[in-house]
Amino acid sequence: MGQKSNPIGLRLGIIRGWDSNWFASKTEYPKKLIEDNKIRNYLNARINKGGISKIVIERTLNKLIVTIHTSKPGIIIGKGGGEVDRIKEELKKLCGKDDVQINILEIRRPELDANIVADTIARQLENRINYKRAIKMSIASALRMGAEGIKVKVGGRLGGTEIARSEEIKQGRTPLHTLRMDIDYANVFALTVYGKIGIKVWICKGEVLGKRDLNPNVVAGGGKELGGERQPGGFDRRDDRRGGGGGDRRGGGGAGGNRGGGGGGRR
Repeated sequence: MGQKSNPIGLRLGIIRGWDSNWFASKTEYPKKLIEDNKIRNYLNARINKGGISKIVIERTLNKLIVTIHTSKPGIIIGKGGGEVDRIKEELKKLCGKDDVQINILEIRRPELDANIVADTIARQLENRINYKRAIKMSIASALRMGAEGIKVKVGGRLGGTEIARSEEIKQGRTPLHTLRMDIDYANVFALTVYGKIGIKVWICKGEVLGKRDLNPNVVAGGGKELGGERQPGGFDRRDDRRGGGGGDRRGGGGAGGNRGGGGGGRR
């Protein structure tokens, strides 16, 4: 079951919240759903180099609140906040609403965000960097920032070969069946000159044992909100200092776990 379903959808309502928060009647629901999709597609195309992780949409009676989770808030805000004002006006035209609020939430540790990791690999593949090198660099930086495990799968004409194939590289653990395990997932495409390459990334951030606030603006953690009224999510500096190659695993060395860190053994 864990292998066949989306790891995010499987955990909705358990340790993860919804990216769209609003209520609608049966007749209004399809319209709002399509509008949400339009907003996300538009913002991802409009800010294609803004390091967007996810877009959370909330609606009240007459107000639309769009929260953009990004690793590069400066690109979205622009000089003196001019860019974010332009985006706000464009969203008003797109949705036909007068009251649109945009909040920007900074992701302090982009190495642990599956969407940003997958997007980074895609940009590197488009720039003709060797796919194995790009994946191994992403895996190393995620484990260094404290991920328990990471799995990356790429499929397509890898390296420009005639026959398409898929390849998977993983390190650490990513137990997809364990619902209390916080697993971030992303599926991104790289548009290379020799065809489209699909990239899937799973990042395991550890177990969630207590009751969690399902508001996605809080769960994202590790960040502060810029240009908005609320201050969701706390960021613990101790997490950042701990760094290290993988949480509390003794022996460091990536996939070595607590067996003495990979290459040691009893030789």
